[in-house]
Amino acid sequence: MPLHLTKIAFGAKSYAGIESWYANRPRVSVNTRYRPTRWEECIGGSLFWIHEHNLVARSPITGFTEQDNGRWFIDLEPRLIPVLPKPKRAHQGWRYLKGDPPRDLVEGEDIGDVMPGRLAGRLQKLGLI
Repeated sequence: MPLHLTKIAFGAKSYAGIESWYANRPRVSVNTRYRPTRWEECIGGSLFWIHEHNLVARSPITGFTEQDNGRWFIDLEPRLIPVLPKPKRAHQGWRYLKGDPPRDLVEGEDIGDVMPGRLAGRLQKLGLI
């Protein structure tokens, strides 16, 4: 089973902002200082984007490319797959996703149809969902 990574969608004002990063681009890569130790297990997994303290979308990881300056690119498929929002604390850089990944949204299901993440997180802490 492949490993998944999480990363904050820093600079995105909304989900549409994340979508704009992918619009009309044949290649999508994320710049990072360090390559994951378990990088080979991540190929075939996904990078999950965190926005407003929720996992909201994912992109399949196709590989890792070293840059001239010693940094790395996480190479992604140029498609963004919306997922059922799942509460996730913010962090710097990337992290391995612990636990089960959220499911993809089905055709016709909209990310706006789901409960806002902060509310869902609070209700989850109270054991109500």
